[in-house]
Amino acid sequence: MDRQLDEVPCGYLLLSDEGEILSVNKTLLELLGNEHADLVNMHFHQILTKASRAFCQLYFFPLLKMEGRIEEMHFSLQKKDGTEVPALIFARRKTKEGRVTNECIIVPMLQRLEYESELLKARNIADDALKEAAATNAELTKVLEALKVKQKELVKLNKQNEEYQERITKELELAKSIQGISLSVPFCNEEISISAYYQSSTELSGDMYSFYKISPGKYGFIILDVMGHGISSALISMSLRSLFQMLIMKKASAAEIMRELDTQMHLLFRNGDGIKHYCTAIFLTIDTNKKEIEYINAGHPPAVWIGPDNEVMEFKATMPPIGMFEDLNFPQKSFSYQESGRLFLYTDGVTEAISSKALNLLLKEKEPSEMTKDKIVHFLELDEEMAIKVDDRCFLLIDL
Repeated sequence: MDRQLDEVPCGYLLLSDEGEILSVNKTLLELLGNEHADLVNMHFHQILTKASRAFCQLYFFPLLKMEGRIEEMHFSLQKKDGTEVPALIFARRKTKEGRVTNECIIVPMLQRLEYESELLKARNIADDALKEAAATNAELTKVLEALKVKQKELVKLNKQNEEYQERITKELELAKSIQGISLSVPFCNEEISISAYYQSSTELSGDMYSFYKISPGKYGFIILDVMGHGISSALISMSLRSLFQMLIMKKASAAEIMRELDTQMHLLFRNGDGIKHYCTAIFLTIDTNKKEIEYINAGHPPAVWIGPDNEVMEFKATMPPIGMFEDLNFPQKSFSYQESGRLFLYTDGVTEAISSKALNLLLKEKEPSEMTKDKIVHFLELDEEMAIKVDDRCFLLIDL
């Protein structure tokens, strides 16, 4: 390694495709507190925190191999003494004389130390304020004595409120249990394999999925997302699911099903407050005998079809969300497939946590649907740990 590269004010790594550290500059060694012999020929995971190791394996290397470069990806490095160092990584994949290597530039993000210093100053100021408050509290003792009677009344009211909140919590837990039980149970046979995931952002969810075997070789699926969260959205979704179950058991057509769901939405809020309530939904039927998929997408995120050669096709919206406008048309589209493939239906909470590009990479993996489901769920759980989850999430993974 030349001297200029060895002493640049940022970390430099040269990695093999398997993650082996081929070269490291002096700047990064000093940042981590390691010697050259500590890292060379060791795996990249050696300098990452536990959480970053999983992220690296599932996202960093696959994306680098596909795109050839990565810009501003966040990692947490682990120094030799165990200290965590937040950093940005830039990477480029190159081939020279038939050998593939990955050049990485690592830029530490140490500004948070300044933020911690400011927080410490603020804490000292708060401590001084607390001392002044203590002195003031001594003067207020006589006044507080006069408030004891009112305090007893407040304690009584608080107890009543706690009992009420406890009843509400039990009711919500029961409602959530009923909502979960009402979901269709995944199954697998020689024609089709179905995996499913459902997670609410609060006690109850406005997301819902359902599927049924209509006739031998023919299956009906729906996934919907009611505007908002909580009790009201959950009640609407349960109402629509019950109606869907009744219609599909009567073998109603796709257009009839979506028209009735749309009518139900308008009826629910006909005498409401004037605010529009709507629901995105996608309904489709799969005929494994004809190898044909028919669908109607009402403003919902597009379903994703992965063909046998990993070609990607999206079943995009064919109409606005149900409940938004009256007298809608319900255009139905169809898609024929010749060989086996994979179909993914989801609500928008999934793509808030996982980019479409990363999601397609996972779906293209040639592995059982349950394994792919577990990987997607792993990404969603990582997102929850970062406390940025803002929406209900559910998806269906169907292998044909």
